[in-house]
Amino acid sequence: ELENLNDAPFSGDEENGGSEEQKTEIDGNWIPATSITEAKINAKAKRRLRKNSFRDSGRGDSVSDNGEALKTGVVVPTSPKGKLLDRRSRSGKGRGLPKKGGAGGKGVWGTPGQVYDVEEVDIKDPNYDDDQENCVYETVVLPLDERAFEKTLTPIIQEYFEHGDTNEVSEMLKDLNLGEMKYSVPVLAVSLALEGKASHREMTSKLISDLCGTVVSKSDVEKSFDRLLKELPELVLDSPRAPKV
Repeated sequence: ELENLNDAPFSGDEENGGSEEQKTEIDGNWIPATSITEAKINAKAKRRLRKNSFRDSGRGDSVSDNGEALKTGVVVPTSPKGKLLDRRSRSGKGRGLPKKGGAGGKGVWGTPGQVYDVEEVDIKDPNYDDDQENCVYETVVLPLDERAFEKTLTPIIQEYFEHGDTNEVSEMLKDLNLGEMKYSVPVLAVSLALEGKASHREMTSKLISDLCGTVVSKSDVEKSFDRLLKELPELVLDSPRAPKV
């Protein structure tokens, strides 16, 4: 009978808290007001629980043994399919840590902080070569081709026009393998100077003089000016005063 009570708010008599316990008559029985209030709260909670259970019934969720809801499609760990995906030990041993401390997989460098010793050469190895131990390896710099030569030396000469240090240019050219393109150093320097200022032409004259005998030989300088005279018609297109200069 108490569950069928409505959810109406408390009456004025119920809100007035007096020292005497107020009673209400239901079906001829006098029941304390506090009992009626508790009954209403319990009835309201039961109705709310029935509504929630009715809404969740169509979602396909199930309830586990311990009362937790499980969504559809989630495999219970105790099922055979769940055991296949479980990475824990079947025997129950082990702490679930990676094998060999993380250094046992394929393509793994090793454990963090591991330092490998220098591998000692086995003299009894059939592939052992005594002369190989005394070999001295040198860095081989490939000679520059015509395209790489102009791309590499152009910024060097343009920077020289700013700082004017012929020794720096000489050291940079010595680090390059010019090969048969040595005679092209004066050709490129003069071609860039013709497009620049008069001071650039004076600096180019000093540069060729300082490089002669260290980076280029006298025959290389002679060959370079012969080529400049042959290419003079093309130089006139960019520098009309090239023949006179």
